[in-house]
This record gives sequence, structure tokens and C-alpha cells, in this order.
Amino acid sequence: MLLDLHSNPILPPDRSVLSELDWGEVATLWNSNQLGQLHDWLNARWSRLIRNSPLGTRDPEAELLQALAFATLALFFTQNQNQSGALLLLDDAMLALGKYRPSYLGIRIEPIYGTLQDLRPMLVGLAPDADCPMVPFVYPKFETLRAAP
Repeated sequence: MLLDLHSNPILPPDRSVLSELDWGEVATLWNSNQLGQLHDWLNARWSRLIRNSPLGTRDPEAELLQALAFATLALFFTQNQNQSGALLLLDDAMLALGKYRPSYLGIRIEPIYGTLQDLRPMLVGLAPDADCPMVPFVYPKFETLRAAP
């Protein structure tokens, strides 16, 4: 079977997503512990950014969005008795976020990274469906380097 590649034109990368990023919206979702919704928000922008991009997932901004989505989902999972998923995503998030410390794209990465770093040893050895090891579950607010308009 031959594929007809001519019927599917390759579109230019969608870089407009970077100018449309609203870190205030991210902060609102993060700071109100709406982590499932935030993961979906980040994932939608990550998908737009990598679509048809020559760099794909190696794009630094795309990697940052994906790392933030991983961190968000790790925090969501640990609160919802999915400690094995939390640990897996936490490790992926830390690996990627480490490249962008202390800040990138106008957001402070260091507090997010520090939270994951503090949480990691608490997750190691927990049963996959154990309760959240940190009670109360408190993590730093999402912070930008620039004041919101």
C-alpha cells in the first residue's frame, strides 16, 4: 500500500502559541489546585507547538510546556492515590525542568523543581495506591518574573 503524501501538505510550525501563553491563567489553575485542568491546558499548547515543527519535542519551549505538564500531573497523581504514576512523571519533570532553572520564559522554575525534589523521597517505597505522603499537601505558588498587567 502506497501513501499519498501529496494530499497532506506540511503546514508551517505553529509558533503563535508562544505569544498567546497566558501565565496568569496557569497561575490561577496551579494556585487553586486545579491540576487536571492545568495539565489539559498545557498539553493543548504543547501539541500546537510541536505540530509540524522541525524540532518537534526537542523544541525548548515545547519541552518546558511538557515538563510543566508532567509536574502538574505528578502533583495531581500523588493527591489521588497514584503514587507510582506520580513518581514516574515527577522524575520526567525533574529531568526536563532542571535545564530551565532558575527561570525561563518569564516563569520561576526553581520553586516547582524544589517541590518535586522535596516530594520525591516521600514517594519512594510507597504502595502504588497509598495516600498522599504530605498532609496537608502544600506547594509553592506559581510565580512569574514580571508583574501581571
